[in-house]
Amino acid sequence: MKKHTITDVAELAGVSIKTVSRVINQEPNVRPSTHSKVSQAIAELNYRPSISARSLAGNRSYLLALLYDNPSASYVTDIQSGVLQTCRAQNYEVLIHPCEYQDPALEKNITDLVHNSRVDGLILTPPLTDSRPLLELMKRLDIPYVLISPSSNSVFEWAVGTNDQAICSEMVQHLCGLGHRRIAFILGHPDHSALANRYAGYQEGLKACGLKVSKQLCVQGFNSFESGEQCARKLLKLKQPPTAIFACNDDMAAGAMKVAHELGLDVPGQLSVAGFDDIPLASQIWPSLTTVKQPIQKMGEVAAELLLRRFRQQSAEKFERITKSQIVVRDSTGPAP
Repeated sequence: MKKHTITDVAELAGVSIKTVSRVINQEPNVRPSTHSKVSQAIAELNYRPSISARSLAGNRSYLLALLYDNPSASYVTDIQSGVLQTCRAQNYEVLIHPCEYQDPALEKNITDLVHNSRVDGLILTPPLTDSRPLLELMKRLDIPYVLISPSSNSVFEWAVGTNDQAICSEMVQHLCGLGHRRIAFILGHPDHSALANRYAGYQEGLKACGLKVSKQLCVQGFNSFESGEQCARKLLKLKQPPTAIFACNDDMAAGAMKVAHELGLDVPGQLSVAGFDDIPLASQIWPSLTTVKQPIQKMGEVAAELLLRRFRQQSAEKFERITKSQIVVRDSTGPAP
């Protein structure tokens, strides 16, 4: 089968090679009728532009890098899926690059990545989004970037986030509406500054229900299943244990449910448990987990869209997009005993 070239596309569409290039690269100011003819020709010829040829023709690599520091596998997969979906539609490739947040050589590693791969821009996930030295480095490197779920205190506003605080307040009010008055909270990893918004939402929800925050009912987790187990054991050994546990993520909530089963507590008859993220595990365990569905894949899509807009200077100097989460009620929560 003949491999068609950009020249073939231009001839079939009756336009110049430069016009075809502008359509492929999603550049502005192309007439809709011309865009339609070129797109039709590309589809008819099953033309696939060469990344290397595009790089040589312009001052871009048509390559983005997605940086992450080993959060849950499902989180990375969903973010990656969203980023890939946007990039493929606009003929960009994605480099998936794991990082160690506390690695002393982090800045050097990222500098080497930028120089050696010639990526056009970076997408960062938590907790990298709140690494001030890393963000300052990107400014020095003068490379476009977009942050996923930075903390509310971040001054770097090219970002996409979700309504963590509001939705966590809503979850607490949901539990309160079921009659729960001793609602515990397992906090997220302290290095993930954005997770502090979830704790703020927990406090806000208690206040809305006329309840006070109890230090005994707030324990520090580290986002892992094991830390959820440890926190739940501490909470359920209290003289007045909680009737509901709201964990900052689903992994810790699953750990709490395991401890409840070990202690012979019926979930949700004697203890309600809720999480955050709606990872696949949430609907696979028994009882299935009430949780907050975070639009992780959508956040990846929007992050890539924002980064591509930065390349084309189609937005203001700073930009932030909020994608809304929602509560998913399942079997792990019920009326207070």
